[in-house]
Amino acid sequence: METIELKTTSMPRIGDIAPDFEAVTTKGKIKLSDFAKDKWIVLFSHPADFTPVCTTEMSGFAIRKKEFDALNTELLGLSIDSVHAHLGWVNNVREKTGVYFDFPIIADIDMKVSKLYGMLQPNESETAAVRAVFFIDPTKKIRLIMYYPLNVGRNMDEILRALEALQISDEFKVAMPLDWKKGDQVIVPPPKTLAEMDERLKDDALEKVDFYLAKKELNLNE
Repeated sequence: METIELKTTSMPRIGDIAPDFEAVTTKGKIKLSDFAKDKWIVLFSHPADFTPVCTTEMSGFAIRKKEFDALNTELLGLSIDSVHAHLGWVNNVREKTGVYFDFPIIADIDMKVSKLYGMLQPNESETAAVRAVFFIDPTKKIRLIMYYPLNVGRNMDEILRALEALQISDEFKVAMPLDWKKGDQVIVPPPKTLAEMDERLKDDALEKVDFYLAKKELNLNE
């Protein structure tokens, strides 16, 4: 019987502290741990510069950067290309479309960061990072991870929706239901004792399907 060798790539998991690193970027050298302590970080990889899907994605981040700024979030891109290739690509896109990638893009030519974050998926490609997105909170904890293959672009609405959901759930200690978006009802954590269950059943301010599934409105303007 033929033996199949499985190639594994270690990767951080949700709840882990984001591995620290130093890297050369289009904005100079950066160190992850040097980012402001009150900032969220969205770290995202793309397979290669001067490629069509990646150009649409990076343009999407750039066009909507003000929305990330409003959510107190730094953008940090990455691909396994040199900083010279990055600069040429940034300038090319700006000249052709008017869109400027005004955020640091890591030149991960030695694949150090890609390997550290499991962005290299050998059965997809051993030399190009897949489309990974890491949501890192101000404590440098990884809160959400998305992976896409080389041939499918990400959804910017979903990235922003997920980021906002994480931030609001942290602030109000609630959970988000299917397809939640800002302004929708949120889920109140289920009771943990019989006494809490009885209190929940008597609470007329909640919209209850049953004691374990209850929703409420949030006043985000307070």
